[in-house]
Amino acid sequence: MSRQRMPTRRSALVNAAANGLAAVGLGGRPLSGSAAQATPAAGEATPVGADLSTVPLWRTAADRGLVFGTSTATWQLEDAEYARLVDHEAAILFTEDDLLWYRLRPEPGAELDFTYGDRFFAFAEERGQLVFATHLVWDEGFGEGWTEDDLFGMEDARSLMLDTVERVVGHYRGRVAGWVVVNEAIDAHEADGLRRDYPWYQTVGPDYVAEAFRVARAADPGALLVLNEFGFETDDEYDAAADKQAKALVVLDALLADGVPVDAFGVQAHLDAAGFAEKFDAVGYQAFLAELADRGMTILITELDVLDDGLPEDIPTRDEAIADAYRTYLDVALAEPAVAAVMTFGLSDRYTWLQEDYPREDGAARRPLPYDEELRPKPAYDALAGALEAAPERDPLWQAPRAG
Repeated sequence: MSRQRMPTRRSALVNAAANGLAAVGLGGRPLSGSAAQATPAAGEATPVGADLSTVPLWRTAADRGLVFGTSTATWQLEDAEYARLVDHEAAILFTEDDLLWYRLRPEPGAELDFTYGDRFFAFAEERGQLVFATHLVWDEGFGEGWTEDDLFGMEDARSLMLDTVERVVGHYRGRVAGWVVVNEAIDAHEADGLRRDYPWYQTVGPDYVAEAFRVARAADPGALLVLNEFGFETDDEYDAAADKQAKALVVLDALLADGVPVDAFGVQAHLDAAGFAEKFDAVGYQAFLAELADRGMTILITELDVLDDGLPEDIPTRDEAIADAYRTYLDVALAEPAVAAVMTFGLSDRYTWLQEDYPREDGAARRPLPYDEELRPKPAYDALAGALEAAPERDPLWQAPRAG
């Protein structure tokens, strides 16, 4: 049995998709990146709370050389109001579940199915948005079609993993800004920093990380290749943040010494609002980011959101604490010039994995994101926008087509 970690995203993704995605058609009136053109046409419903006349977050970020975006999925984009908000605010879209194995290979022996991924790319490309594609290799995202015996008993694991990486990356060659090649593989308690409870570690061996990156590079030499991980901001009951940071550097150093083409490091930044400023070692975190930069890494903030455990049910109090966590974190993270992008894990509380996988004990709805369930901006939005606006200017990593 693997040691328990924060509840997984898999149930949220699978359940939500099953509830609303019999047939995803992202047709209808094209949306654009400009606020004026994003306004609903005559006769269309106006979003409940989203003010599409505001300066988009992606534009505020681009003015500082940053790329702002969010995760989303085709089933969420069937919500027209939400799709307009995503169109308005984001220059890059993170594929929340449309390229996970439960979509691509829903069961052992299944042929690759690019239906959902192709729809996601169509949405982004029609609007001039970049795509950040995830996750090629992970220990989750398989869905109910895969059992534990399937995962840990794969006799052809190496060929299956590498064939999937090669074919998926090749299918979208030239259309992806960056790939998360390996996700959540680091263990602060192992000497080499690699998790032992990972199916690919147990079936392919410790070289699975290097092999996946090499195959991805050959399949698309132009895409940014990313190692993505969580747990660097504050201590939890399993790991000290400093230990996780140290082992991430151990893993990265070993890969780079072996010539593995890791271009960027993704820090997920799932934050905990309660007492964040007191628990967050800003100096240590800045040093960690600087260490990544010294190794030539582009740094991406990939899954930013804020958990509100330990905060009262009262919404204004919670919202202010959540906003403070965004502000405190981003002021530190964006001071590092190697940080090139900020992506939230969702834009609105209407679609947050935390509500499904990690509900509050008092039953109050989670409020981890910049917009509430009615698509109204919250204090977290103001904190995010303010941090982007105040960030030191840097050379841009990507130029989103809509910014041209």
